[in-house]
Amino acid sequence: MLTATKSLRRYPRIGLPHGMTVEWQAGGSHEIARVATLGLGGLFIDVQNPRPLGDVIQLFFRVPDGEVRARAIVRDSHPGKGMGVEFTYMASDARARLNRLLSKLLSLES
Repeated sequence: MLTATKSLRRYPRIGLPHGMTVEWQAGGSHEIARVATLGLGGLFIDVQNPRPLGDVIQLFFRVPDGEVRARAIVRDSHPGKGMGVEFTYMASDARARLNRLLSKLLSLES
């Protein structure tokens, strides 16, 4: 079951209880982790040792239409739980793929 997160966010986020994976790298480290929530503005990554606030990370994940590569900044960091990141750059074709996926997932919630 997917769950939409309600808040004052600019873009709605959708919970991914079965998750999807994201590859991310920063500061010389490269990791693969599970995405807990996803939205056009960013995502929350389940990771034991999150990056500190303000760190810039590179992301790569797959959606049904292809791949999404993005740059993001860590906006929320909780050791042992994960980190919330805000997208700061994403090519227009990748944003379109992400938008199609989110539109489909959010329509399932209605």
